[in-house]
Amino acid sequence: MDIDRARTFLEIVHTGSFLKASDRLHVTQTTVSARIRTLEDELGRRLFVRNRNGAVLTAAGREFERFAQSFLQVWERARQQLKVPVGKTSIVALGGELSLWNPLLLDWLLWMKQNQPEIAIRANVGIPDQLVEQLRTGVLDIAVLYAPPMLRGFRIELIEEEELVLVRTINESADEDDFHYVHVDWGPQFTASHASASPSPNIAGLMVGLGPLGLNYILRAGGTGYFRRSAVTPHVEAGELELVAGAPRFTYPAYAVYSEDSEGRDDLKLAFDGLKQVVH
Repeated sequence: MDIDRARTFLEIVHTGSFLKASDRLHVTQTTVSARIRTLEDELGRRLFVRNRNGAVLTAAGREFERFAQSFLQVWERARQQLKVPVGKTSIVALGGELSLWNPLLLDWLLWMKQNQPEIAIRANVGIPDQLVEQLRTGVLDIAVLYAPPMLRGFRIELIEEEELVLVRTINESADEDDFHYVHVDWGPQFTASHASASPSPNIAGLMVGLGPLGLNYILRAGGTGYFRRSAVTPHVEAGELELVAGAPRFTYPAYAVYSEDSEGRDDLKLAFDGLKQVVH
């Protein structure tokens, strides 16, 4: 099977549209249609039903999806392994959300260097949708996410049960908290929980979509906001921040997502061991 046809098939499954798939693959819609037509001819089965709302998998298409997924992942894995650096035994490609890199995945990189130096690492950061796409196409072996979607053919494993805690700079007075509140978008679950726990919510003078950006802002400009406990602990211990007494806390778990087909890989087992070690 041609790798471009498999990638095109999965892109249509992911986007639900031949047109959207062509945009994401940077090819014409005619090319997308031709690839799927050729694939259907080779298999002797119709894979999609096209309608005004997009494209829907047939029963044969649903059955073929897992084979296409495995084929693409095997191809990407083979391509990566041919690039294994001299002196290394394999490559593990791991990606994580921007807000989870420090300290969780940074600690993991250091752990791997010390304990599994024979394994080469390809590390990446990105937004959740981007990481899921890279995982789905085999570019990543493991994605570490806050709220991963359910993906057929992939497993989800809890890595860390993190907390979001309210902190403020030491020189903030109670009267100034509302004015200097920095709202970080930790996702819809946090937004809903925060709203229900705070009948009189803080008025945010600044709203940011990235935790490290908000944290660095209040460290330099002063203020208060919710951040990951592991990220603020060094600043609390250094006397730069203080926990707001009595403020509600919210869970912010980190999950590792990986393909079922990769469960037998020894290097991934070692990588998972490292993730579990650094959170304890």
